This record gives sequence, structure tokens and C-alpha cells, in this order.
Amino acid sequence: MRHTKKERFEQHVLSKYQIYNSIFMTLPFDAISNTGVLLPLFQNVCDKGFSENKNPTEIVQEFFSKYQEHRTPKRQINLLFRFIQYIERQVVLFDAIEDAAFTQINNMDGHGTMRQVKEEAEAKNKSEALREYLQRFKVRPVLTAHPTQFYPGAVLGIITDLAKAIEDNQLDQIKLLLAQLGKTPFFKKQKPTPYNEAVSLIWYLENVFYHAASTIYSYIQNNIFEESPMENQILQLGFWPGGDRDGNPFVTTEITLKVADRLRKTVLKNYFRDLRKLRRRITFDGVVEISAALEKEIYDHAFTDGKEVTISSEKILKTLEEIKRLLEEKHQSLFVDKVEDLIHKVQLFGLFFAALDIRQDSRVHTTAIEGIAADHPKLFPANYSDMSDSEKIEFLSNLYGKVDTSKLTSEISQNTLESIYAMKEIQKTNGEQGCNRYIISNNGSVVNVLEAFAMIRLCDWKEPTVDVIPLFETVDDLLVADQVMETLYSNPSYGQHLERRGMRQSIMLGFSDGTKDGGYLMANWSIFTAKERLTEISRKYGITAIFFDGRGGPPARGGGKTHQFYASLGNTIEHEEVQLTIQGQTISSNFGTPESCQYNLEQLLSSGIENAVFSDEEAVLSEEDRNTMNQLAEMSYEAYKEFKSHPKFLPYLEKMSTLRFYAKTNIGSRPSKRGKSTELVFSDLRAIPFVGSWSQLKQNVPGFYGVGFAISEFEKKGEFEKVISLYKNSTFFKTLLENSMMSLTKSFFALTAYMRDDPEFGEFWSQIYEEYERTKALLLKLTGYERLMQDSRAMRASIEVREKIVLPLLTIQQYALKEIQKLRNENGDPKLIETYEKMVTRSLFGNINASRNSA
Repeated sequence: MRHTKKERFEQHVLSKYQIYNSIFMTLPFDAISNTGVLLPLFQNVCDKGFSENKNPTEIVQEFFSKYQEHRTPKRQINLLFRFIQYIERQVVLFDAIEDAAFTQINNMDGHGTMRQVKEEAEAKNKSEALREYLQRFKVRPVLTAHPTQFYPGAVLGIITDLAKAIEDNQLDQIKLLLAQLGKTPFFKKQKPTPYNEAVSLIWYLENVFYHAASTIYSYIQNNIFEESPMENQILQLGFWPGGDRDGNPFVTTEITLKVADRLRKTVLKNYFRDLRKLRRRITFDGVVEISAALEKEIYDHAFTDGKEVTISSEKILKTLEEIKRLLEEKHQSLFVDKVEDLIHKVQLFGLFFAALDIRQDSRVHTTAIEGIAADHPKLFPANYSDMSDSEKIEFLSNLYGKVDTSKLTSEISQNTLESIYAMKEIQKTNGEQGCNRYIISNNGSVVNVLEAFAMIRLCDWKEPTVDVIPLFETVDDLLVADQVMETLYSNPSYGQHLERRGMRQSIMLGFSDGTKDGGYLMANWSIFTAKERLTEISRKYGITAIFFDGRGGPPARGGGKTHQFYASLGNTIEHEEVQLTIQGQTISSNFGTPESCQYNLEQLLSSGIENAVFSDEEAVLSEEDRNTMNQLAEMSYEAYKEFKSHPKFLPYLEKMSTLRFYAKTNIGSRPSKRGKSTELVFSDLRAIPFVGSWSQLKQNVPGFYGVGFAISEFEKKGEFEKVISLYKNSTFFKTLLENSMMSLTKSFFALTAYMRDDPEFGEFWSQIYEEYERTKALLLKLTGYERLMQDSRAMRASIEVREKIVLPLLTIQQYALKEIQKLRNENGDPKLIETYEKMVTRSLFGNINASRNSA
């Protein structure tokens, strides 16, 4: 009997969670066993209380009066902290069970997998077209330095071991690991350094991506290309920790070089382990000596500090190819498949493992180049800062030199040029791919690009092996992106650079800040239309545009059902590569195990293939549907702008949300805002704490606000049919709305319904709630669903379980926030205020981790 995905979820995840959670409740530790008895009672009080429209304070007080009447206030607070600790571990348990059941819930050979792609190509007589496309198509997931879910290393290890024990039904081992989990601290007492972040992420490269990516590569080579070689590095990994300087003063040149060194040594350690296993099999004359020499050389470079790097990926590949030849010619091809597997890994990862990107803000570049100009009057005209844009373009296009960073008086200038010199150094040790991309965030002009390009050339790098990548983020920047690129393409100096780089131009587009700036529909549509214009202008100049999407975890930051976006783009948008950032929670939830990583990488690969090889009809919007989409985006943008300019918008986030507590969580090295002002300035606010704060409130505003308003305007004019037509004809629009439904599903307004009566923020809360209700009702009407996410029942079931687990946690969080407000209004005990502030900060973790894509 075949079960639905939801039934498989209930059987393999939900049932096991109930069993193992009951074991966790009875562990022989006082703190855990007492909490395990009381927490279900608190859960019931929360469920019942919210259904009766009670507020978090009333719910907490009711629980204590009913079950803990004789506890002192201090012991009551201690119990709430223990509830938080317990719920954090329940989330880990649920994560581990979902990870263990991944292959039972998801069909590893089903839609979107490489096996299904191969079979569909054969059935449609498109095998040759598939091979031709795979010779040039690439997927590049870039792991970023914005962690929103980082368990300490010890907890990561427990999750991995627990998932394995659950998969193998090892009950005694599960009990031991649950006991270990109960005693292992979760909270990071200090902020991680950028190097700590890099080490945390390298764990995923070493233990997950290394195996998953090479499995995919080998499958494609052996089953799709068969005898003919695949001369394309179809999967490329990118890496930001240690290279992303944008707004992070803690990223130094020393850290950049240290991270590159760690990446190289980690991949060499993986090669060493594989070679050790291989040598146990290839024990033949003529092969033993060669493999032993290679093993020693790899070992020396992987495990010796301070050693000069004399090894190269080309050298390793040449030796492995020689071993393969000897096995084929003299030893009946014994174990050739194992040698080929290692060859594929070296072809994928070289000595760099993942390419380290360097990123900095355009405003920093302007300051840096003005500092260089002040110190080098022979290189720069005295009036450089006062030049017009066209004059600066002319001057910067022909600027070369070798600037000694030690003689610069400006620290910003020194740091910026040192990061470029570091790129040259990394290319020498890790290969060109080790560090060959320089990203300019907040890019709004041609000058922004040429300032960065000029500084690269001022580092004694006349013909740099570097891709200069502008990042367009705001709605206004996206509108002029094609004009910026056309001016660059027409520039002789930059044109020569592009010729050396194979006439390929990478362009990054920021979903996170785009949504923060323009709202959900407008941000996504602006990026879509910007890509169309950029594709058109690039093709005009014979240049292939490579789009790099800055996506976060939730729909509000470009996350959600990502692969569906790429499958729906059509031919008006260049699709030679899929490049996207993968952040914090999304790394662990979608790429946290070899199985989930392989599955989701294959989904991204197949999205490009589906769009380019299997699409019989070009996904081009009709004029009417495009007009409808334009109007929806404009209307939602106006609604969002009006909402954003509401006088209570920033005060609401500051006083009623957990925004100011994000900086205290110690989950990331980067400051939670860009500027140094003590006042909250919207433009300085980073997307992660902004989106995350709405998520903690269970309001998820950035994922839906303006959508309902825009659709309702069509309904009022009697033109609802036009929205239905767009929904039926556009997979892009359909995916947008499905992701918005995910944001709505994760909202729970009963948690903050007490704010409706707040004298300062009552009207503002009601405005948000009305838009939530309107959007929900109209999306159900448009889709014909009876419930949100009706076609994603297993995903919805997972969300419902996670939301149920963290409801007591969120109740405690809101209770603590209310107590802080009350104590401040009454000039209460500062120590008690500090205790409740710690409670709020601690409560953030469990919800962040449970949501898996909250920020």
C-alpha cells in the first residue's frame, strides 16, 4: 500500500517524536524530569488560554496559580528558564527525527532528482540536449556569514549521532544521547568571531557537501554522459565567512587568509581519508609506490602548519589518472570506480573546497579611494572628490599602479587594499577559484563598480583574475541596474576585462534588503523584471549574464520553494547558472545531512534543466498578465510604503518586538545594524533581525504585507478574474503566493492579540491583523483551497508540530516582554528587569531553530 507524503510524515516523524519525547521526559535528572512533568501542563494552559483570548501574562499566572501555587517568585522564574531549556532540546529531538526520516518522506528518485531527469530525457528523446546543457550549466550554493541557527559544535554532533541512532532504531543509544542532550549547554556566552563562523560552516562542507556533491557528479558522469567525459564543474560551492566585510568590522585580512588556509587543509584531509581507504584496495605492483607518495604529500600539506604550499589540484589529478591507467592496463580495472570517485572530488573541490568571496559596501569603497587619493597625489587629480560621475568614469577606467598599504594613512583604505592583496595570495595557494569574486554591496552606479575595479588594479594586478560583481538591492537600484551595466559594457577598459573573463558578467540581486525596502510582491517582481532587462542588454553586447541571488531562509528574504522559482523563469532571463546564498537555518534544514543535501542540490539542478531542456512552451507572460502583475506589485508597494512610513512602525519594532535582543544572542559575529547611531534608523537595520523580529512576534509581516491589499483592489474593481488568469498562467506568481502562504501559516496573532488594547500601538497592531486576514481570505479564494498550504500537507504538518512545540516558549517570551515594560514604567528592580531580558534573549533560540527559516 502506497502512503501519501503526509502519512509517511505522521508514521516516521510524528509517531517517533511522541515516543522519544516521552523517554526524554522521564530521564533521571531532577531538572529534566520535573520540567518534563510540568511542561505538558503548561502547554495545555497555553492552548486553552489563547483559545479563550487570554493574554500571555494571564496564561502564565493561571498556570502558576493552578499547579505551582506555593513557589516563590524566584522559583517561578527559574521554572520558566527550565521550560526554555527543555523546549530547545525538544526542537533538537524533532530536527534529528526529521533528518533520520528524510529518505522515507522524500522520494530520492522522484520528481526533480537526477534519475528522474535522465529518464524524462530518454522518454522525450532529449538525452543529447540534456548532455549539451550540462556541459555548461552550473549550480553555485554560497554558504553565507549570517548565521541565524548555529548550535554549538557539541550539539551539532549530538544531532548527527541522534539522527543515525533513530534511523537504526538503537533505543539504548538514543537514551544515552538524549541524556547527553539534557546536560549539554546550548547558549553561547561570547559572540563568535568570523573565524568561528567559518569553522562551523566548514563542518557542513567536510561532512555533508563533500559527499553529496560528489555523489551527484559521479551519477551524472556515469549515467548521463557514460563513456564521454563531462568537462564541466557542474556544482561549485561558495563561501562568505571570513571574506564578507560588509558591515562587519571583525573580518580582517588575517582572518580571510586563515579561513582560506582552513578550507584548503580541510579538503586535503578529506582527500587523505579517501586515499587511505583506496590504498587498502589497490595493493598492486606499480600502483602502491605512486599512491604512497601521493598519500604522504597530501598528508604533509593537510596536517603540517606553516608548510609552503607546493601541491596543486592538477598534480593530484595527474597522479590519480596515472593510477587509473595502470589499473586499467595491468590489473583488469579493479577498483577503477573508486579511483574515479576521488578524481571527481578533486575536479569539484580542487584545493579550495569552496570559493571564498570578498564583499564590501560601495560607500566604504568611496571612502577608501578618497583616502588613497589623499596619500597619492601623483596618481589622483587634486579635485577627484569633486569630479562629475562621467569624469570619474574616464579617470578610473585608466587607473593602474602598485600601492603600498603600509604607507596609507586611512585605515579603511589600508584594510580594503589588503583584502585584495589577500585574494592574490589565496589564488597562489588554493588556485584561482579559491578567491576570484569581489562583490560590491549597495551598488547603485557605474562609479561604484569602477572604484572597486580600480582598487583591484592598484594592487599590482593589471589583468586581474577576478570577477567584479555589483549587488543591486533596493527598488531604486534595481530600476537602473541595466543602465549601469550597459555603461560598463561600453567602457573599453571594462570590456577588455570581460573578454579575459570569457564574456561572462556575474550580477548579484538582493532579495533580503529588496523586501525590507519595497515589500514582498514589489521586491520579487522588481528582481524578475531587472533580470529580464539585464539579460536583454547583456545579450546585445554578446555577454552572458550570470545571476547571483542573495536569498535568506524565509519567503520574505527570497527563501521558501526556491527551486520552483528557477524552473519558472522562461527564456527572457538568462539561466546558464543558478547561484544563490544559503544561510543559517536553511543550511541545516535543507543541506544538513548528505541525503537532504543531495536531494536539494538535485532539485536546484533539475530546475535549470526543466527551464532550459524540457520546457515545450516558453514561459512568457501575456501582455494582460504582465500588466496585472505590474499593477499588483505597484499597489502592494504603495501599501507597504504607507505602512513603513507609519509613525508607529519603528517604535513598534523597538518597544513591542525582540529586535533589540538579537544583538545579545551571540549567534553571529556581525553587528545587528550598519550605522553607529543609538537611535533606530530603518536604512541601518539589517534584514535578519528585521525579518526575525516579525517572526518572533508570529506576525511575519514582510512575507505577506500588501499582497491582500493589492488583490482586494482588483476585487473591488470587479477584475478578480485577471488575478485568477495570472495565477493559472504564471508559475512564478503561483510560487510567490505559495511562499506567502507559508508566511501566513507560521503566523499566530492570538499570541499578541493583547496589543489590540494597547493605548499607543493598538491601532497599528489592528492594521497588521486586518492585512493578515485580508491576505489569507483572498489567497484561499484565489487558489480554491480550504486551508493554507493545502498542496503541501507534509510541510504544513511539520510546521504545525514545530509551532506547537514552541508555543509555550513564545508565551514565556511575550510574558517577559510585558513584565519588562511594566517594571520600567514603575521604576522597578533593575536586577529583575535584567533577569527578564535574559529570558527574552534565551527564548529567541528555540523559536529560531524550530522555524528552520525564520530569518
